[in-house]
This record gives sequence, structure tokens and C-alpha cells, in this order.
Amino acid sequence: MKNNKPVTLLTTTGLFAAMITLMTAYICHIPYGANGGYIHFGDALIYMAAVLLPRPYAFAAAAIGGGLADLLTAPMWAPATIIIKMLITLPFTSKEGKILRPRNVAAPFIAALISATGYYLAEGILFGSFMSPIASFAGSAVQSGGSAIIFLALATALDKVHIKAKTQKLLFQE
Repeated sequence: MKNNKPVTLLTTTGLFAAMITLMTAYICHIPYGANGGYIHFGDALIYMAAVLLPRPYAFAAAAIGGGLADLLTAPMWAPATIIIKMLITLPFTSKEGKILRPRNVAAPFIAALISATGYYLAEGILFGSFMSPIASFAGSAVQSGGSAIIFLALATALDKVHIKAKTQKLLFQE
């Protein structure tokens, strides 16, 4: 039997990238501030990709999904978003077992710090001031907090149906 692991991983990564793009750009997309920023809950799907996919694939799903969303809505942010969204996958683990491992319960809050810091720096560089981006922290807190709540609720539900074991079996079958 032929090994379909690469095709399965690439397909799953592409599906996550598409869902992240849609959730970020169009579903619960709330503009705020004067600098083109917006609140969204697409990060919840980035977190889910980070716990279900191997790290390089989670990086790709996050970068492509977040980058495409910004290209569709606020293109000036796309370069920073591509880097920041890859970085917010780092606190998560995709090791076997349940989604809600202790590390993955803490990870959304660490990801929030990474995201807020990354966008603070990006806004400071883009607009030449590191004082005005301080106002953006409120939007970052809402976005990250909402994404964390959605991720934790979704993870709880998916753990009840053992989706992690089913996904691991599908993605890593030899």
C-alpha cells in the first residue's frame, strides 16, 4: 500500500489555512483603531492547527491563513502577520494524547503575549511611533482572549470525541 502521509498532511494544512483565512477575514471581523487593525477569532483555528499538525505544517497553515486574510482586508499588515502567526504556534504541542494537555491550556495565553508584542512592534515600525500602538493592546486582549475561549471550548468538545487520536491515526499512519 502506498504511503499517503505527505498528501494527507498537505491537504489538512491547506484546509486549516483556508479555514483560518475565512475566520480571520470574514467571520467576526471587527475593524478597530485608525491603523487598519481588526479583531477576529481566527487565532483559535491557528491554535487548533498547532495541536493537531506537526510544527512545520502548523507554521504553514498559520502563515498562509493569516497572511491571506490580511492580503484580503489590510495588506500592509501581511508581512508582520505571516511572522507573528507562525510564532504563536510555538507554545503549543501536537504530541499524542488529548488536545487539552497542560501545555496547551497555558499556550493561548503565551501566544497572546507573543501576538500583542509582535503587533506592537510591527505597528511601531509601520507608523514610526512606539507610543500610539499602546492603544492597540485593548484590541489585542479581546482578540486573544476570545480566541483562547473558543479554542478551549472547541478543544474540550473535540477531546470528548477523541479527535486527537483519530487525527493522529489518519495523519501518521504508515
